[in-house]
Amino acid sequence: MSVSDYTETEGLPAKDREPYERWSYDLASAKLYIPRLADGQDRWFAAALSSEKDKAPSRLAVFTERPQHKRWEMVSVVDLDSQKLPDVALDREGYATAVAANDNKHLASDADLLRTAVLDNFTTGGTNTGSKVFAPTKASKRQVKVHSDAATRFGDQGTSVFDGADNRFTDAYALKTADGGALVLFSHTHTQTDAVAHSGLQLNPGKEDRAWLHDVPRMSIQYTFVCNDAATVPAKAEPSRLIGYTCARTDASGPPVPPWSHRA
Repeated sequence: MSVSDYTETEGLPAKDREPYERWSYDLASAKLYIPRLADGQDRWFAAALSSEKDKAPSRLAVFTERPQHKRWEMVSVVDLDSQKLPDVALDREGYATAVAANDNKHLASDADLLRTAVLDNFTTGGTNTGSKVFAPTKASKRQVKVHSDAATRFGDQGTSVFDGADNRFTDAYALKTADGGALVLFSHTHTQTDAVAHSGLQLNPGKEDRAWLHDVPRMSIQYTFVCNDAATVPAKAEPSRLIGYTCARTDASGPPVPPWSHRA
């Protein structure tokens, strides 16, 4: 996701490039959820972060230890739709409890099912898994709106369709919450394919697409998005709540308009 930001910026003319603003967070306001882990378990922790001093957290991030790199890395960050944080369960010494994010029979949904539901929000507007797994929240409604807006974006001149894509980032993280459920952080990948309705029409890439499409008109364009998601999951058979998600376009491709084609 970070690399794609650099790629997109490098595709812009110098005059259109905005000065790089490094994202940082206020250490004094950070709230850390450090799980007590057994020997041999991968070391990680979650952090609720605010970019301003004395402000409620607006992002949830996951940091993991990468022994091969001999450092800790931030592997996920989610913009929250609400500054009211889930009530993570802490023991007497202040440690959180890590629970299995997948194949966990004590949770209503695991990370794989949550990921399927998120993809359904984009691909169908939540008519299948999405509406069954999630209670309506700002985040889930935004995903459904992305789908519905795309459906009418081009009128009768073209189509815009979402689909799931191969997901390289299958790791997921979960912390036990005070109600016996869990806060689950995971990632997904989806595509959006825009296409003209018939020959004689063309899609003109925007300036944000220049790094991948080089201002060449296309018959169709497939965009790839990598996203981080956060959800609270109950222990009972009740709907989960998507509390935030953050996406970045990481690729774009598509067949150019033939040189002999009539351009309308």
